[in-house]
Amino acid sequence: MEYAELNNGIKMPMQGFGVFQIPDFEQCRQAVSDALSVGYRLIDTASVYGNEKAVGCAIRESGISREDLFITTKAWISEMGYEQTLKAFEASLEQLGLDYLDLYLIHMPFGDYYGAWRAMEELYSTGCVRAIGVCNFEPDRLIDLCHNAKVIPAVNQVEIHPYIQQPEAIRIMHDFGVKPEAWGPLAEGKDRLFYNSVLSAIGNKYGKSVAQVILRWHLQRGIIAIPKSVHKKRMEENFAVYDFRLTEEDMALISALATDYNRILDLHAPSEVERLYQIECKN
Repeated sequence: MEYAELNNGIKMPMQGFGVFQIPDFEQCRQAVSDALSVGYRLIDTASVYGNEKAVGCAIRESGISREDLFITTKAWISEMGYEQTLKAFEASLEQLGLDYLDLYLIHMPFGDYYGAWRAMEELYSTGCVRAIGVCNFEPDRLIDLCHNAKVIPAVNQVEIHPYIQQPEAIRIMHDFGVKPEAWGPLAEGKDRLFYNSVLSAIGNKYGKSVAQVILRWHLQRGIIAIPKSVHKKRMEENFAVYDFRLTEEDMALISALATDYNRILDLHAPSEVERLYQIECKN
């Protein structure tokens, strides 16, 4: 396991397990249980996923010491605002069955996220959460928040994968001491990513799968990644990326795969923003 040091000095695993789109209680509980048995210690959920209770159940059943785990959840658009975010935090803690969070994130850069950030700063100052951060904040919004916040976000979780590599956004995060974290690190397999000839050829050199090559690429770029799967064998494969290293040539070949448009979420599209506002939080 490799760790990232956040801007407040705490250590965060460089690879975690995401539970997006696993709303069924039993399926999510089993998936998290399997991930923990494989060796994952970072679990990433969100109030809007509707599976915090299942995540909490798996954590309790695992028998793993709480201090050995790194648990992240997020506040949704409808939970933005000072009072709303404080209530959302308590609801998430109750759903998870935890006394504190390791990382609490603003899920989307919409609504009263400045009021939400004040609430998160308060939660952080009282020790209810070990670190606070944001998701999907593009450079302009991240810069603005950093210039107006008392506490600089520790993490910005954004779409990063071989097709969307975000070099400028990552440079700005580094300038402010914000750690980049990739959601959708395998691009959800879009555009036949797992059959890409460049990635396949690199994988063949090391006896590794395309997914393993991509996750190793994230690690070597200093990016935290949270792949998701409900299949234990796939979890084991995704976790087995610490016994090889990509060359500079490999990294350059992967860099050349970048395109200039988001594959999964386009926050500049009015229709997409409208769609997000229609999603109800499950807490």
